[in-house]
This record gives sequence, C-alpha cells and structure tokens, in this order.
Amino acid sequence: MAAASVGATLNINVGILGHVDSGKTSLSRALSSTASTNAFDKNPQSKERGITLDLGFSSFLTSLPAQLAGGAYSQMQVTLVDCPGHASLIRTIIGGAQIIDLMLLVIDVTKGIQTQTAECLVIGEILNDTLIVVLNKTDMLPEAGREEKLSKMKARIRKTLAATKFADAPMVAIAARPGGAESAASDASGGAAAVGVSALVDELKARVALPERRHDGPLHFAIDHCFPIKGQGTARWGGDGAPRAPPPPRCRPVFAPQVLTGTVLSGSLKIGQEIEFPELKQTRKIKSMQMFRKPVQSATQGDRLGVCVTQLDAKALERGIACTPGYISTVSCALVRHIRFFKTACKTGAKFHVTVGHATVMGTATFFGPPGAAAAEAERQAAAARALAVARAPLPTSFADGGEHLYQEELDTAARGPAARGQGTRGGRISDTSRLEQPVACALPATAICSHLETDHNLNACRIAFYGKLVRSLAPDEVPKLRVFKRKRKEGQVERLHDDHTLICKNLFRPGTDMTPFFGMEVQVGESGPVGRIDSTFGKTKFKVAFPSSLEPGVLADACKGARIYLNYKRFVFDTEKRMIQH
Repeated sequence: MAAASVGATLNINVGILGHVDSGKTSLSRALSSTASTNAFDKNPQSKERGITLDLGFSSFLTSLPAQLAGGAYSQMQVTLVDCPGHASLIRTIIGGAQIIDLMLLVIDVTKGIQTQTAECLVIGEILNDTLIVVLNKTDMLPEAGREEKLSKMKARIRKTLAATKFADAPMVAIAARPGGAESAASDASGGAAAVGVSALVDELKARVALPERRHDGPLHFAIDHCFPIKGQGTARWGGDGAPRAPPPPRCRPVFAPQVLTGTVLSGSLKIGQEIEFPELKQTRKIKSMQMFRKPVQSATQGDRLGVCVTQLDAKALERGIACTPGYISTVSCALVRHIRFFKTACKTGAKFHVTVGHATVMGTATFFGPPGAAAAEAERQAAAARALAVARAPLPTSFADGGEHLYQEELDTAARGPAARGQGTRGGRISDTSRLEQPVACALPATAICSHLETDHNLNACRIAFYGKLVRSLAPDEVPKLRVFKRKRKEGQVERLHDDHTLICKNLFRPGTDMTPFFGMEVQVGESGPVGRIDSTFGKTKFKVAFPSSLEPGVLADACKGARIYLNYKRFVFDTEKRMIQH
C-alpha cells in the first residue's frame, strides 16, 4: 500500500441503509457537520413526498480510533452515504452500497425487520464485511417497560442475524430525532437533541479497520451525480453564446463547466489529469477538484470529491464511471452464487436486472459449471448445512477459459435452500454468461447483483436472486469458443447376438437417418455393460455394434438379453454445427 502523507485525513465511507421511514436521513443529519451532494433530502420531490429519493452525502470529522493511532493519519473523516429505503429505489440502494467501507443498518425499533430491511441485509452481506445495527426511534417506546421491549427486539434481530455473516454485529439504540418529524431536529432550533449518537460514533470508531488505499494503479472513479456549475449558463452553439441557426457543421456545442461528484474506488487523480468516460467514449482534463467544499490538488482511493471538467454534457452522464483511458471494459461472463433467501428458481434463459455499480440493465443468463458440479442429494444436504460458511467465503476472481463446463438448467436446482449449487463438498463454481441488452462498463473483477425487480415490492419476498464476480468480457465471436456442453443420450434396443463380438441393434435412430456419421461412436449395453462401437448398417434401420476381441466368449450373450443400448455424448451449446462429442 502506498504511504499516506503525515498528518493526512483518513476517509471512511459509511453507508446508511434500511427500510423507508426508519430514520436514516434523520440519523445522517444528527451525525453530520458538513452537508454535500443531495444531503438531507434537498431534492424538492424528496421534501414533497417525505422520503429519500436519491443518494445523499454528508460528513463529519473525528479523532482517530485507538487501533489506527500512531500511523500516517492525524484524523478521520466519516463520509455518510444516505441510501433511499423505498423498494422501488433498490437500484439506487445497490449502487450506493458498492462504494462503502462499513454499513449502518437502521431499524425502526417499534417495527423490527421489514421487507427492505431484509433486502438491505442481503445487499450488505454481498458487498460488506462490517455491519452495525442501529435501533432507532427508541423515544417512541413507552418509557415504562422501554428497556424490556428493547431487549426483546434485540433478541429477535439477533436471531435473524444468526443466519448471516453478521451474527455478532453490535447493536446501538438511539433516537435520531426525538419526537419524530413534528419535532425540531437540533438544539439550535430549540428541539430535543438526538439520543445515543455519541455511543454510535464510539462503536463506529471501534469497528473501523484501516482499509487498503493505493495511490498507484488505474483510476476508477464512480460518479453518482453530474451537474453544471450554477451561473455558468447552459449548452449553446459557438464560443460567444450568440444565437446561430442553423449551426455550421464544423461547430460543436459548448457546455458550461460540469461538476462530477463521486468516490475513488481505485487509483488516484489530480488536476490536469486526463480521464475517460467509457460510456460516452470521451476524454476530458480535470480543471479543479474539491472535497467537501475545500479545494484539493489530488485525491486517492477511498476519497469522495467533486471534479470539474469542461465540454461535457451533464444530461448524458447522470451516473457512471471516469477512469484511466482504456482501463474500463464491458463484461458478460461472471462467477456467480445463489442468494439463499431467494425462493424462486433461477432458470437458464430467464431475464434478470443486472446491477453493476450505478448501472442497471436487463440480461439473459446461461448458467454452467465444472462437469462434477451436479452434486448428489446427500451432498446438497451437507452443503445446505454449511450455508453460512459459503456466504462468508469470497468468490473467486478467475475463470478457466480452456476447460469444459457443464450446462445448468438452473442455478441451485437442489432445494431452494441455503447452499449454492457447486459450492458444497466438491468445491465447484457456477458461472454465467449473460447477454446484456446494453453494455455495462466496469473494472474487472466487478460485483454484479442480479434481481427480479419487476416483482411486486409489496410482497414479503426477496427480489435479489444471485450475485457474482464479473471476470471477463466476451466479444460475440468468442462466445462459440466457450466449451459449455449438455450431456445427451440416445437409447436403442439390442435385437440379437450376431456372434461373440457383435450385436445387431435397432431403434437408436429415427427411420431414414443417415447412420454414417455415427460409425465409430461408442455405445454401452445397459447402464454398466460392455462398451462397443457402431460398426456398420444392417439393413435400412438396424446396425451392427462391434466389441473388442478381448471380450471373453459368453459375456456379450449374458449382457444383451433384453437389454437397452445407450449412445452417450456431449453437445456444446454454442457450437453452430451441433456436433456430437464423446470423451
């Protein structure tokens, strides 16, 4: 890890997630000292509807926790990412969760875990390792018996967390806005002060680990908002702003300076650096930068800032990516894992909403895995018992290009239970190649979350189906090179014994089929009998099967009495010639 300068400020990104109206924005307001992009529901629609509709950002400074003292940093800045809680905004929630180091799960203590609380817990388990449960609205519990009710709620939540990797997550009880929405939110306005916030900050500091921050490597900047600088005008033709109609072909639109706010996920950036916008296929130079209203010359991984560029259309890039030129690619192949709380089958050929970073597109999945991935029932049951260990284990980030892969009709065809197929005793890995309706730009390996967002969000059901690591891009001409196969079987009958090493067989092929391409292919008598090869035709619909001369006399006669004969082969699903392959 590149060394930080002495006296530097360590930035930690903390996501605030939970069900709608659980008090997330009130908590952000109670914690924050500096407001930034869309903080505290500044959006007019948010104010009108009384709910968070977009990601909101704010921050506060605090001393370094004891475990980080004595290093290169002198203080810690906590950047709060206030995620919306409404079910219809799950895309925004997923995008926000992918840029955080630590997660606060806010729960209304009077209601407990609700549908979107559970979805946020699933998202957190995919994207994060550290969780603090915030039990908000304790002031709404009757003072008489408050502690008893609080203890019962903690026990209920602990039971739910036991099935996740956050079984030991700490819980902090607070009242972010005593008296509710009708009450003023701060002492300055005469209202009741938030209760328990200091204890929450202490718990947060105790849970912070020093994240790996690198100055080197390619830049990956996740953009969450893009807007023109106020007072600088809008797009116009020409350099002086004079109206011209129609513009000459050589002219191009001149846009006001644009501010891109976002989080540095990898690498670093500085004033004068050229950055690429892969979705727009454009490059621009950085003119200036700010971190929470303070000008800076550079920023590195983990920092949140605003970047000013010129000649960029803000309407074309509401959210997206800026990166080192040539670094970002589009991807269609992933190693995936089933979400054990999703109760519906994930079928090959089904369409899913695929969320990568801030982008969500439709994709059609094809699942495949190693030839040994299909486990026996006993193995699947054993895998189910180890579901929690599977959830905690990181997904691999490499894909065996040259090997063969077994086509899967669906992901997790065993029980709709905890274990992902192929993640059990055999240690296999299920992969997926998705045909995306629109290209998605990302830095590899990237996390993709696949959902059925069209499901009625009023139903008490998880909509997040599976997730995975995007590991490579596939050009259209590369797809046929993926050696994904289906196991096939043709079944025929043994008619009679021709001699000690030859059988006459029938009904393996339809009438009129040219049998010549099958000459030399192996067939087996019964499920475990001797193996021979199709040798020649016998009349118009029958054929001879020759067996090795080493076969002892009488063995074939005993094996073929009333027996079936089987032709087992593989067919590669992306092979346009539909060839039959054995071995």
